[in-house]
Amino acid sequence: MDGGGSNLKVVEESSRPKVRFSHAGLRILALALTLVASIVAGLDKETKVLSLALIKTLPAVRVPVTAKWQYLSAFVYFVVANAIACSYAAASLIFSMVAGRSFRHSTSSLALVMLDLIITVFLFSAEGAAIGVGLIGRDGNSHVQWTKVCNVFEGFCRHMTAAVILSLLGSFVFLWLVVLSMVNLHKKSM
Repeated sequence: MDGGGSNLKVVEESSRPKVRFSHAGLRILALALTLVASIVAGLDKETKVLSLALIKTLPAVRVPVTAKWQYLSAFVYFVVANAIACSYAAASLIFSMVAGRSFRHSTSSLALVMLDLIITVFLFSAEGAAIGVGLIGRDGNSHVQWTKVCNVFEGFCRHMTAAVILSLLGSFVFLWLVVLSMVNLHKKSM
């Protein structure tokens, strides 16, 4: 009987670190995804030389035109939101690892879940803004005479799309952290 009880105890002990490891692993994944998204978007820049014909009788003027993330407030919001989410992921990972076991049963864990939720919503809003501007850049808007720009700045648009996809994955990781925490909270209340 002692052997059966000790085996059961070993199973309980091995299941606890998996939960803690999954939270830590998800925080590391969120940190990496938002870090790479902010770096890819923050370094996104493309310059093209365009020919502009001001008057049909005169020759075209060649003008260098640059696309940068700093030129659109939605992209600035996107880069800053990802940098904040990355910093938060690093701080929350360090805090949860330093606090250890006492962290799971304290009010700090509830505060961390709330902050995870706030960061999730913050990232989703920044991604929505970046996607909205990106769609206008890809398709244009004939109603207000905005022309397409992604056919000219293809590299810029590809990099920004990759950054948005990485950020979306980071948002879903934060959302999964919230869901896991809610499931654990529900299990404790039963």
